[in-house]
Amino acid sequence: MSHRPPPPAPRPAHRAETGPACSGPELHRGLQSRHIQMIAIGGTIGVGLFLGSAGALHDAGPGLLFSYALAGVVIFFVMRALGELLVHRPVSGSFATYAEEFIGHWAGFATGWSYWLMWVVTGTAELTAAGIYVRFWWPEVPQWLPGLIALAILGVANLAAVRLFGEFEFWFALIKVLTIVGLLVVAAAILVFGFGPLGDTASLSNIWTHGGLFPHGMAGPLLALQVVVFAFVGVELLGVTVGESKDPEKTLPTAVRRVIWRIGLFYLGALTAVMALVPWNQLDPEVSPFVLVFAKVGIPAAAGVVNLVVLTAALSSCNSGVFSTGRMLHTLARDRHAPAAFGRVSRQGVPAAGILASMAVMLLGVAANYFVPEQAFAYVTSVATIAAVFTWGIITWSHLRYRAAVRAGRLRPVSFRMPLSPVSNYVVFAFLALVLVLLAFGAETRIALYVAPVWAAILVTGYLGTRRRRAEPSGSR
Repeated sequence: MSHRPPPPAPRPAHRAETGPACSGPELHRGLQSRHIQMIAIGGTIGVGLFLGSAGALHDAGPGLLFSYALAGVVIFFVMRALGELLVHRPVSGSFATYAEEFIGHWAGFATGWSYWLMWVVTGTAELTAAGIYVRFWWPEVPQWLPGLIALAILGVANLAAVRLFGEFEFWFALIKVLTIVGLLVVAAAILVFGFGPLGDTASLSNIWTHGGLFPHGMAGPLLALQVVVFAFVGVELLGVTVGESKDPEKTLPTAVRRVIWRIGLFYLGALTAVMALVPWNQLDPEVSPFVLVFAKVGIPAAAGVVNLVVLTAALSSCNSGVFSTGRMLHTLARDRHAPAAFGRVSRQGVPAAGILASMAVMLLGVAANYFVPEQAFAYVTSVATIAAVFTWGIITWSHLRYRAAVRAGRLRPVSFRMPLSPVSNYVVFAFLALVLVLLAFGAETRIALYVAPVWAAILVTGYLGTRRRRAEPSGSR
């Protein structure tokens, strides 16, 4: 598993779309610019913000804004690194492809399968959240049932056509954006004009007058980083959609550049509005702060409407999970890191076998909601965080190796570059290492550190098993 130097020249674009396993239909480029832009926005707004922020606010207080700001800067660097690699060579399943090209075969194998695990587990978390949200209206419904129904519907949509996935994500993301913008507008109106039940108590001073900005010291914001990192899972989805997007060289840089202001608006802006309207120590850690705030605003049925919106957010993220896991298995199969069946594409231009296999594993999440409904969300988000940290670290490492190849004259530079590299690369590495250390301090998050070595052993075993397949001539299969 030694590192290989970068090749003397870039490989042909869209290598993952060709090869012996690729006879027959290929992935359809059915994602338009508006789909890509909304997928980028939707990737930054999910259950981590709408539900995970409840417990994080309880533990960290207003210091949670510091956590989101710090993580947001790091994610911006990760996305700029990914953006530079995507402009260098847009290809489906980019993370695994870049890892294999710039680090080694083992990195491509480990990255592809770890990213698949991340989205399978994230999809499980979203199914868990869907069950929680539905119980807002029907408390007697078992928590596992809504997740099962949602998975079936999203599976059908993803098997139909990539354009249908894009349409689902476009409208899912639009609903989430309009909800947060609505919250900001309502909060501004209440703070300026003082109308409604919260008019007399709402104030920006609520953020710092209930124990200060760091009521629990720095320990709270630091320990909340696990939830914060999970909230950002999905921003890298652009690297998966590139293989099915039209004119990626133009649409992707624009989407990447807008990541930082989206983080500022959707996370820092929304949480600031929430704490200004309702002091952080009056929020319920078991209830979405967005649902609670709209319920207190006095708008009829507002809480139910917002609950529907956050349910949509969960379904959006799960939809992305079904999409991305199928594509990653497709890429792994093309690189002979997974069974060849996952590399085939249906008549609809989608990797149907990979989608179905991923959905089957997600059913384990439905089972988790049956056996441990209280702990299911914390368990799966912790495991997803480990996989996300690994994926983002590999993206950053691949970018370092790409820059080294550019400096050596083996590759051409591109105009869209990661700022402050290589210093920013090492800042990302330090932050990701900090998150891993902090996972050990929580009883529920510590399970991820138990899962990590087991997953590593599975990866080593799987990689050694596939080396023989890679050594075989393609015609022998």
